[in-house]
Amino acid sequence: MKKVLMMICLGLASLGVAEAQMQLSLNQAIEIALNDNPTIKVADLEIERYDYVYKQAASTLYPQVDVSGQYALAIRRQEMTEGFSFGGKNTFNVAGNIALPLFVPSVYRQMKMTRTQMATAVESARANRIDLVAAVRSSYYNVLLAEQSLKVLEEAIATTQRVVDNTKDLYDNGLASEYDYLTAQVQLSNLKPQALQAETAIDITKLQLKMYLSIPEDVDISVSGSLDDFKTEVLLGEDYSTDISENTTLKTLDLQRELLEHQEKLIQTTRMPTIAAFGSISYIGQERIDLSGLMGGGAGAGAGAGAATTQPEQSKFWWQYPIQVGAQISIPLFAGFKKTNQLREVRNQMAQLDLQRGYAEEGIRLQVQASINKLLTARETMLANELTVEQAIKAYDISLTRYNAGAGTIIELNTAQLSLTQAQLSYSQSIYDYLTAHAEYEKSLGSDDFYSSAN
Repeated sequence: MKKVLMMICLGLASLGVAEAQMQLSLNQAIEIALNDNPTIKVADLEIERYDYVYKQAASTLYPQVDVSGQYALAIRRQEMTEGFSFGGKNTFNVAGNIALPLFVPSVYRQMKMTRTQMATAVESARANRIDLVAAVRSSYYNVLLAEQSLKVLEEAIATTQRVVDNTKDLYDNGLASEYDYLTAQVQLSNLKPQALQAETAIDITKLQLKMYLSIPEDVDISVSGSLDDFKTEVLLGEDYSTDISENTTLKTLDLQRELLEHQEKLIQTTRMPTIAAFGSISYIGQERIDLSGLMGGGAGAGAGAGAATTQPEQSKFWWQYPIQVGAQISIPLFAGFKKTNQLREVRNQMAQLDLQRGYAEEGIRLQVQASINKLLTARETMLANELTVEQAIKAYDISLTRYNAGAGTIIELNTAQLSLTQAQLSYSQSIYDYLTAHAEYEKSLGSDDFYSSAN
């Protein structure tokens, strides 16, 4: 579905349609990022690479078969005595060999190592997905924040514009001072640059989101939902677990430990014998040796030569069909303490990793607890700002009523309007802070529940 949407947008853009736009929900944005982001593609290719590495290791356990052929033409043959040379002028050789490993413990251990390496690549890919989803969520929320901030400012501008128009009417009829009219205009002028900044912020946040989603810059996007929708979803699902068993850093360290264990056993297997079976068959043809030089000359020789020429063509060659089968055992005896020192090195690395893992676990537990504290603080700030907005709306309504009745001043009204606008902007920011804090909290746990139920 997402691909279709993108193709439609790109097609519209190529046709010169100015309003070509891709509508995105948060779940759609996450799905596009997981499918199209280059970082994720590279991680998936790394997993695929280790699958090939595993198959390479496994292939050494299969029978190894090869066939070779050779033809040799003797330009000058070996001479035993003057006038006599031995060895045929033409030699043919076709050979087939087969080797079958029977007991090769190092290969089995190498295959287990590769499986662990693949699992490490899978975990690395999962970590990349978790990081990417957290970034997409933050970027998506940032777009909503910029849009909501612009909406608040546009509403404030519209309200202030009505105040300016009303004050002008009063000023024209001598019911308001020029100071009141100018003060209202100043309030309006102060709001307009903020609205322009909010519009720029929308463009910037959308560019960032498109970068994570690998969407071309010339494709316009719009996001659905609101900060309040996602706030409600998170509030309903609040359950602050401290279980770090799925944390990607710890799982990666555990896999590295497992990999070192396999490496240790691999070194030990190199001290064990290896057994293989083998077989070969050859088809050898060699030109017959002319022995007439040893038989003396004369009629006999001539007869011999004449006889040679009358023989069938195939009789000119000796043909052999040797076949061999056997078994080979190789027993390592001494390698100059190389393997001993390799084992010591691996065990040293394991000791270092154990210390690193313990320290990392402690740090991650503190990180998770800090994330929970940050999330709780953001939650309380958000709820407090929500109450502030309600109070600011009431204060503005009272101030506006007083101003219209002639009991209040323009300064009171402007102050109330400014307080309301600031309270609404602060509330939107606090929702964003709360949502991003929740995303970071899930990231620290290693949660891969990527999709939202709010859209």
